[in-house]
Amino acid sequence: MNNDIVPGFDDDKDDSLKIRLQKIDDVPGCLVLYLTGYIDTYNSNYFQKRVARTIDSDYTRLIFHCGGLNYVSSTGIGSFTAFLKAVKPRGGDLVLLEIQPKVYEVFQLLGFSQFFNIKENLDESVAFFSDKGEAGQAGPFPKIFKCPICSKKLKATRSGRFRCSECKTILAIDNAGQVFLG
Repeated sequence: MNNDIVPGFDDDKDDSLKIRLQKIDDVPGCLVLYLTGYIDTYNSNYFQKRVARTIDSDYTRLIFHCGGLNYVSSTGIGSFTAFLKAVKPRGGDLVLLEIQPKVYEVFQLLGFSQFFNIKENLDESVAFFSDKGEAGQAGPFPKIFKCPICSKKLKATRSGRFRCSECKTILAIDNAGQVFLG
């Protein structure tokens, strides 16, 4: 069935991670990937290849439905970061949906939770992309984000270097709205 959406998607299988695809017809290039199982060092390469295949098939608005994902290692989180870097230049983005608390904890511990759009349900996720599509490429600014050190909510109106008003950490924000230390 996945092969109908992305040719060759099901050519490889991995019992530790099942991926089911659902195309969102109302939003161009939008795809939901239902993840079941876990992502670790051993299967992250499989995961990356499958998702790269969807991006190569012009799906750049990716919704990862993580409700069935019970573990993600730091390598797995690195995969999500790679996908974000792959779709952003093409005007795409990622949404993570229904993340289990213990999986979200890994994102937070590694300081990645503020880089990803995290939504509660599928309707919110689709609306995120629908709203972006109508406004054209408005860009990431103004951007509201949390300081990766103290979690204070901050707002950036443009790219550049900033100091957190709470903990005084120096942060850099690139043109894509990515937040980095330093």
